[in-house]
Amino acid sequence: MIEERGTNKALALMRDIGFVSFGKYGQYVVTAVTLPLIARVLGPEGLGLLAIGMSAYFIGSLLVDLGITQFLAAKVPNSDVNQIRGDYLAIRLGVLGTLGTALVAGLVLGVDPHVHMILLGLFAGGFWSVSEDWVLIGQGRFVASTVYQGVGRLAYLALLLVVLPRFPSASVALLCMLASSTLTVALTWRDSLRKYGRPARPRRVAPTVRMAAPVFTSRLLVVSYGQGAAAIYSAVLDAASLGLYSAGDRLVRAVQSMLDPIGFALLPRLARSSGDARFWRRTTLAMLACVGIAVLVAAALWIVAPLAVRLVFGSDFAGAVPLLRVEVLILPATALSSFVTTAVLPVREDTTGVLIGSIIGTCIAAVALYSAFRTHSVWALVYGTVACEFGVALWYVLRTRHLVLRERRIESSGADVDAADVPVPRGEKR
Repeated sequence: MIEERGTNKALALMRDIGFVSFGKYGQYVVTAVTLPLIARVLGPEGLGLLAIGMSAYFIGSLLVDLGITQFLAAKVPNSDVNQIRGDYLAIRLGVLGTLGTALVAGLVLGVDPHVHMILLGLFAGGFWSVSEDWVLIGQGRFVASTVYQGVGRLAYLALLLVVLPRFPSASVALLCMLASSTLTVALTWRDSLRKYGRPARPRRVAPTVRMAAPVFTSRLLVVSYGQGAAAIYSAVLDAASLGLYSAGDRLVRAVQSMLDPIGFALLPRLARSSGDARFWRRTTLAMLACVGIAVLVAAALWIVAPLAVRLVFGSDFAGAVPLLRVEVLILPATALSSFVTTAVLPVREDTTGVLIGSIIGTCIAAVALYSAFRTHSVWALVYGTVACEFGVALWYVLRTRHLVLRERRIESSGADVDAADVPVPRGEKR
């Protein structure tokens, strides 16, 4: 009976990981289908402009959701969900309105194409973050999350296949993503309204912002040297070089997306068992499993890199192969960092650890950016990315160890106090 129950739990975990893989990072599944079209229609330079827009997309998403969706999802089982929804919605709409105003101003002023792609990406990513998907994750409703996001992904695929060949532009590709995200946003809000009703009037906006400040700062720094790097480096690298980098980066991030959902699937489970004595043992085993899988996947992608680039992007992107083979080294580091920041530190509410990790990564990225200013070489971006990810991963290993030892000291001191308070029967020695 116990073995059967354990098997069922393992199968449920694998199921949730699969659902989150497609739901949270399903854009990479769609990308695998559409990348050959995008690469051949836009070419290296057009793909470079799209890379700038997609980098800004991730930054815009973070500016709106403040990077606290995992922290709020962990609060869903034991908190006033409607009040959290009301406070969070007020914050997100305020930021999204600001990004929309900036986009309109850029259109009126006729800004440079690089700047236009950044503004468009910021708004598109911000709009995506208005969804209520974090509520579904907090409830453990991964099937619903997958279905709602899958509808948006398929709509994006259809729009891209129909519209992009007629209007070959990086802006059009990003507009297709913006249009398709309206479906996912609408479906998640419909679900949350049916279950919880209207959000409560915002009353704790300032405390929510204060709670989010260290997390937001750390996530913004992480995005600046990770998925948002292309937008920053666009100031010193030409679009063609960024297009070659983006080709390899798309494949690496697609593989990374298969590893990241492990943390999302484990988040509600770890939140429920946060007081369990075996919490850290389970966490360590899951962490080692993530890294081991990432090492195997990285080796496989390194081997098939030439074939993958040729099949997906075409012969014009042959220069992306050496870039890809270096960047693929980040997979074990990103797998570990993603698991810790997604499933471990939110449960322990360790916002300081996340902030310090991002500061370390940003300092390394600043050195790489300075090198790029001096050399105008895309290799500065690639090597800087690898150095950042490994530096941050090392910090999270040390931080996790620190939390384990701290909790053991607290438990030990508590046990000593309890022992000291136990009355000793007359005639017995302590």
